Amino acid sequence: MKINAAGLLLCTFLVGCGGGDAPFGEDSGTDGGTGTGGGTGDGGGIVREGLPPGTPSPSPNSRIVRSEPTESEGGKTGDGSATGIRYDGATDVFTVDGLAFDGGNRYARGENVSSLNDEFAVYEAFQQFPDSSNSDPINQFTHRAIYGVSRNLDAEGNPATQFAIVRTGAYIPYGFGGFVYQREGSVDLPSNGQAIFNGKSAGLRDYDGSGGLDYSTANVQIAIDFDGFNASSGVRGDAVRGTFSDRRVYDLSGADITDTIVSRINSKNDASIAGIPDARFEVGPGVIDPNGEIIGSVFSNFVDDNGRVREYEAGKYYAIMSGDDSNEIVGVLVTENTAELDNVTVRDTSGFIVYRD
Repeated sequence: MKINAAGLLLCTFLVGCGGGDAPFGEDSGTDGGTGTGGGTGDGGGIVREGLPPGTPSPSPNSRIVRSEPTESEGGKTGDGSATGIRYDGATDVFTVDGLAFDGGNRYARGENVSSLNDEFAVYEAFQQFPDSSNSDPINQFTHRAIYGVSRNLDAEGNPATQFAIVRTGAYIPYGFGGFVYQREGSVDLPSNGQAIFNGKSAGLRDYDGSGGLDYSTANVQIAIDFDGFNASSGVRGDAVRGTFSDRRVYDLSGADITDTIVSRINSKNDASIAGIPDARFEVGPGVIDPNGEIIGSVFSNFVDDNGRVREYEAGKYYAIMSGDDSNEIVGVLVTENTAELDNVTVRDTSGFIVYRD
C-alpha cells in the first residue's frame, strides 16, 4: 500500500501559512526551544518536572511553544537538536537547523509518502547535496519530518495549533532530531463537566541498537473530566484519559508493515496478538495546569499465550489545550519498547491534534 495522496484540508492550511512564515523556531516569538524547561518558568508556568522547554512565562491567554528537551535538559543523546524549524508555504519546503547531512537543511514534500492519516504532511531531506567547490554530489543521511496543523484558524488566519517532528534512522543509537508543538492563541478551561476529543496521529519510529526509520499512524480519542480530582497548588484536578488505537506502521516506501511488527512481537514474546496494542494514558491527578498544558505517562500491554500480561511500551505525552470553549488539543506522544527485537529499543514519536466536535 502506498500513501501518496495528501489530505486536501491539510494542503489548504499549509498554503495558508504563507511564504516565509515561521510556525516554529526563533522567528516565532519564543526562544526557539532553548528555554529553561523543567516547568521552572516564571509567571503562570507550572512548577513540576517534565514540562518541555519553550515559552518561559505562559498564561491561559498566551501563545505557547514547546520543544523536545536536549540531553542536558533530560533528553537522550541527539534529542532536541533540530531547531529553527520553518515552513515556506510558497514552495512547500521545510528548513531545519542543527542536523548534519540533511540536504543543506531543506526538506521537500515526500515522494513515496507525502502525507499520513490523510491529515499530516511528510517531508524528506534532499538525498544529495553538491560539493561547494566542484559540485560533486554528496549522499545525505535519511531524514524525515512530519508537519501537522489545526483545521481551526485564529483571528489572524493562522492555524490554532501545530506540531512538527524530525527524526533520522542513520545513527546507532537514536539519531539527532526533535519535535515542536504549539498553540497560537488562548484557552478557556471549564471548571466542571466532561469533554471528549477525537482525531488522528502520525509519527516516526527510530531504533536504539539498530538503524532504520518507519512511519506510524493511529486514531486518537482523549476524554477529560474537569473536576475528577481535588486540585492542588498550581495544578488543577482534571482527569485525562487517552487511547491511541488502530495503530499502523509503514516503511519509507509507504508499504504497510504492521503485520511484520505484530509477528515480531508474537515471536519474541510467545504471544498471538492480532494487532499493535493500544497506547493509553495513565489516569491520575495533576496532569493539567491552569494554562492548558498537559503532561502525563503512557503505557500499553498485551496478554501472551500463557495468560501473562506483558508490557509492550511505556513513555510520556505532552499537550496543550486551545480555544475559547477548549475545543482542541495538540501534542506529542513518545514511547519506547523492547518487545519487538532482541537488543533493540524502538521509539515512536507521534504528533496528534484532536477536536471536541
